[in-house]
Amino acid sequence: MPSPTASEIASPMTAQPIDNIRNFSIVAHIDHGKSTLADRLIQKTGAVADRDMVEQVLDNMEIERERGITIKAQTVRLEYRAQDGRTYILNLMDTPGHVDFAYEVSRSLAACEGSLLVVDASQGVEAQTLANVYHAIDANHEIVPVLNKIDLPAAEPDRVKEQIEEVIGIDASDAVPISAKTGLNIEGVLEAIVQRLPPPKGDRSAPLKALLVDSWYDPYLGVVVLVRIVDGVLRKGNRIRMLGTGAAYDVDRIGVFRPKMTEVEELGPGEVGFLTASIKEVADTRVGDTITDDRKPTATPLPGFKPVQPVVFCGLFPVDAADFESLRAAMGKLRLNDASFTYEMETSAALGFGFRCGFLGLLHLEIIQERLEREFNLDLISTAPSVVYKLTMSDGEQRELHNPADMPDVMKIETIEEPWIRATILTPDEYLGGVLKLCQDRRGVQIDLNYVGRRAMVVYDLPLNEVVFDFYDRLKSISKGYASFDYHISDYREGDLVKMSILVNGEPVDALSMLVHRARAESRGRAMCEKLKDLIPQHLFQIPVQAAIGGKIIARETIRALRKDVTAKCYGGDISRKRKLLEKQKEGKKRMRQFGKVEIPQEAFIAALKMDS
Repeated sequence: MPSPTASEIASPMTAQPIDNIRNFSIVAHIDHGKSTLADRLIQKTGAVADRDMVEQVLDNMEIERERGITIKAQTVRLEYRAQDGRTYILNLMDTPGHVDFAYEVSRSLAACEGSLLVVDASQGVEAQTLANVYHAIDANHEIVPVLNKIDLPAAEPDRVKEQIEEVIGIDASDAVPISAKTGLNIEGVLEAIVQRLPPPKGDRSAPLKALLVDSWYDPYLGVVVLVRIVDGVLRKGNRIRMLGTGAAYDVDRIGVFRPKMTEVEELGPGEVGFLTASIKEVADTRVGDTITDDRKPTATPLPGFKPVQPVVFCGLFPVDAADFESLRAAMGKLRLNDASFTYEMETSAALGFGFRCGFLGLLHLEIIQERLEREFNLDLISTAPSVVYKLTMSDGEQRELHNPADMPDVMKIETIEEPWIRATILTPDEYLGGVLKLCQDRRGVQIDLNYVGRRAMVVYDLPLNEVVFDFYDRLKSISKGYASFDYHISDYREGDLVKMSILVNGEPVDALSMLVHRARAESRGRAMCEKLKDLIPQHLFQIPVQAAIGGKIIARETIRALRKDVTAKCYGGDISRKRKLLEKQKEGKKRMRQFGKVEIPQEAFIAALKMDS
């Protein structure tokens, strides 16, 4: 969020009657028009002047605008004069649609009482429509269905209404038909919000109790904390305490986003706003914590959120070792604004110093890597993504394994458990065979298969290890982009997993080692060896590239030696002279093979790690 300038900080506003407040979020699948609808609501209520209006007002990261996706949930306060003559305060939370950012969605929903469920009138219900609406139902939200893109020739509002009722099980007979792009019937959405969504509940005279929804770092203000007031009143100058960490602070300023930061004197029950209190570290403001008055604290904390659990890990290393300190500083800054990103230092014999990073999924990994490269001007190599395995040792000790290179001796391991996911895939009927084959190839277990209108909905249990490589890309290519995919971690299951090492000239390359299922080890190993054979340049001696499980070689390729013609200067003469030179060359090659160093270029690592056939 940008810092406020003096001209932007408006005059103080008075507290609002709680019955005139509506807190709501917009949930939908990717590209169904959440951010566009948010733009139209902001425009219709006059929060932003027409001359200042840009597309995706709330997506203020360059990468969000480029990719056309929302990564960070954003909030804005709107004022709307309804047909009944009352002026309502609407607090809107725009949430991401992608599965990797489901944590952002669940945080935003906890601060609201209702949701607008946006469904594309031409595409209908998609996998992540289901996932996000279930989040809203779990949060006890009142849900208003909104059919977007009804101006498209392919729109079928009646069919989509039936689909919503059939698949999600909520009444869609009075769904609001709109076109967020053209602004058609936006008034209808605003009326539905004030008439059909419940006002918040709260007691003004009770001790202060507020939910910490989000926090980010601002270079001018320190940590900015987004709060939802449940009970009591928050005023400037109050001394507040975080119940989770026990830390106490004096509030410097309180305000709301409209969408620019605007200062107010106080925030009452049901209101959503921000506070700053000269907090230095984002780590001090734990998302989901309860904020209360230091002198008169509340007796019971709010339930909060489960702490975020990274599911995919990979190593990030600078291409130039001299950039290590710059990478450390860049990661520290990025961590300030993304609580779900974790990292710790690690070293690799092949790649030098770097960091082991935890992410919520592959898109999250891609976004973080792109932000590091773009915003901090770094060149990075990422190792193969891996998941968290649970090891039970022979002596009964439980361990977590984040990096396959750190795997202990197999003789000391009793069992290895890997994470499994419950995946929901919606696909047009003609691609169903290819999708089922893809899931079977990835060791999937079919749970359910039924039809939603003209599309098949398949539910599979899959090992996360098989999904993190390129499952999503393969699914999109099989279905020509029409399939949609959503998943959540279900449990850990014991598996026949082995550590596969890659040896180059007899030396293990730690950056390329991976845990694979025994049944797939040989094909994965052969593919990796074939790839490296083409990527590693020839040397003056022959180089074997091998894949091994323990001491057993399961695949091998040989990089032929560069031939130097040592007999070029022998014109005619005795054959024994040539033979002597060739023998000498043979001895030299043998010796070189023993002591020669194989140079593996960085490009070879990058290309090899992208592989998954």
